[in-house]
Amino acid sequence: MLKVRIKFTKEGPIKFVGHLDTMRYFQKAIRRAGLPVAFSGGYSPHMIMSFAAPLGVGVESLGEYFDLELTKTIPTSQIRDLLDAQMTEGVHVLSARKVEDGKAGKAMSLVAAADYYVVFREGKEPKCVWRERIQEFLAQPEILITKETKKGTKEVDIRPCIYQMEQQEQGIFMKLASASSNYTKPEAVMNSFCSWLKEEIDEFPWMVKRLEVYADLGSEDNHRFVTLEALGEEIE
Repeated sequence: MLKVRIKFTKEGPIKFVGHLDTMRYFQKAIRRAGLPVAFSGGYSPHMIMSFAAPLGVGVESLGEYFDLELTKTIPTSQIRDLLDAQMTEGVHVLSARKVEDGKAGKAMSLVAAADYYVVFREGKEPKCVWRERIQEFLAQPEILITKETKKGTKEVDIRPCIYQMEQQEQGIFMKLASASSNYTKPEAVMNSFCSWLKEEIDEFPWMVKRLEVYADLGSEDNHRFVTLEALGEEIE
């Protein structure tokens, strides 16, 4: 039995394909690739696979992950090549890494943070001087947003969830908390930033791309972010 972590991109028109359909797409691609995938038992067996941090519809990514169990050991480079050969435009398999069962082998539960790059669409950039004010925005003691919950709405302080935010080239780079307990959407940060700037924003004012996903091997007070890819190893 071999557990592997697959890293892939999701760009172009396929960014409008939802999470469940993306799962089905990879299940079909795995079959076409002829990989010896493991199935669960019971009356309704299914491929043993799990995705880390599902991507929102309309968001591109350079670093998506899922874990997959195989019934026999084969070189990780071969897994990558076989699967990549089945990909459509905009999806590229970047790597396959062996991961151990246990802490390093549960992609979904490992996710702690993610990098994003946000660019305003042409003609929808704030009219005010905004690039120089990012650090002033972050200097606030708290950044409150309203979140919808099953019990109604509540105010949440997202400032502790913004690990990094800065201008890079023509856009904004952000490293945000992405665990299930503190998942922070880049759109929520941008909405808060524009509101703080007292800028009215149009519909669909920016494009979002996820760059990478991380586990945290440190502590709450001393983060040590490591990519999910780095927790695995190549095997021949």
